[in-house]
Amino acid sequence: MATAVPPHVISQAEAKLLGRQAFGGKKALFDRLSTVFDNAGIAKRHIVQPSDWYLQDHGWHDRNALYLEAAEQLFIDAATKAIDQAGLSPEDIDGVVTVSTTGIATPSLEARVGPRLGLRNDIRRVPVFGLGCAGGISGLSTAARLSAADPGSKWLMVTVETCSISIRLDSDDPAAIVATALFGDGAAAAVVTSGKHSLAHIGGSAERMWPDTLKIMGWDVEDPGLAVVFDRAIPPFIEAELADAVDGMLGELGLTRADIDRFCCHPGGVKVIDAIEKALELPQGELNIEREVLHDFGNMSAPTVLFVLERLLRRGLPKRVMMTAFGPGFTCAGLLLEAA
Repeated sequence: MATAVPPHVISQAEAKLLGRQAFGGKKALFDRLSTVFDNAGIAKRHIVQPSDWYLQDHGWHDRNALYLEAAEQLFIDAATKAIDQAGLSPEDIDGVVTVSTTGIATPSLEARVGPRLGLRNDIRRVPVFGLGCAGGISGLSTAARLSAADPGSKWLMVTVETCSISIRLDSDDPAAIVATALFGDGAAAAVVTSGKHSLAHIGGSAERMWPDTLKIMGWDVEDPGLAVVFDRAIPPFIEAELADAVDGMLGELGLTRADIDRFCCHPGGVKVIDAIEKALELPQGELNIEREVLHDFGNMSAPTVLFVLERLLRRGLPKRVMMTAFGPGFTCAGLLLEAA
């Protein structure tokens, strides 16, 4: 597996100054919420455009055109590295699962970049939209099921998110300021096969969705572009609900929390990480790799948990790992990894 980020970097201090300038007409709103920049646990983020782009007005057409350009390059960067690390060539890939929720691509991204990447013309394609932050885990589990259904086939899973393009500086919604403080851009890719595995074995996956929670997280579609939906109640919801959800998912896999050596979680924010540790009764600081990724990259939505996994792999994957991520729905995606 591999990750990729765009070339432009903005520090959190620069982002706060930019936000103050951009939300200048809503000074009282910004001042009330500006401490989110200081308390987010983020030092810097990678974004697809220089910072002055975000001070300009952009509509749907301009935003999506930039999404296509940036997402295609991030797709190629992450996929090329993952295929190389697997000791394969692009011609060896039989299918692609593409996960992205921050723009519209029709034809989908893998079709647009396939010839440049060197994919075969008989490649099987599964583009997925709408999973949000849960997309990295759901994409991996989808690739695993497709690979298992066709033994020996090699599937490439790529998740690309350009969250910064959807930062909205024309909004009176406090969620827009929170997004400005949290969101970064990035991509991750993994090669999944039912044959020999070199990094880890996917032991199973599961998902939980709660009723009457559609407005906790997602997008509103508005004329200038996508508008983020964040509910401030996400951390307490996680603290109250996650343990039962994880226990249920592990039960389906014949396991309990005591069987898990390490949880690998999507770091949606500092308070989210704290809530996960409390809910799962983990020692304080257990999820410090998650905090490191948040510190270095911000919240990139779906790829972020795979940045955490990449660091876990470098340090030596524990025997049994449970990956979790939350997404629109409101849903929790889970994936069991066993060290090779």
